[in-house]
Amino acid sequence: MRAHTHYLWFNTEKRQDIIDITDDVAAQVSEAGIREGFVLVSAMHITASVFVNDHESGLWHDILRWLEDHVAPWDPERYHHNRTGEDNAAAHLRSLTIGHEAIVPVTDGSLDLGPWQRVFYGEWDGQRRKRVLIKVMGE
Repeated sequence: MRAHTHYLWFNTEKRQDIIDITDDVAAQVSEAGIREGFVLVSAMHITASVFVNDHESGLWHDILRWLEDHVAPWDPERYHHNRTGEDNAAAHLRSLTIGHEAIVPVTDGSLDLGPWQRVFYGEWDGQRRKRVLIKVMGE
């Protein structure tokens, strides 16, 4: 088995953002020369996520609204974690809910995604430098 590692770096302008990274992931699969295997895409920060879903701005709005209204409202007074001097407990809970990584199959040298599936980086506490690991493995 061969492996190829690459890092994507982000420094979002907004505190929360959703970024389509599918083309970046596909480029690394191509660079790795792996024909059959998997690619692991993992946020290397505990206030960010990687997930697979539909590339549709209305859905992105719905995801952000769902996180705010039903998962972890951005209310610093609400969380014990924020009593340590931080204000990002909601971002930790959002990452825990969405997840920090995705595994995508590679078939015949390409990402094997469904017709509407894309790979996304979800930033829940941005405006500072963060990275995502892309690890392509296979033959």
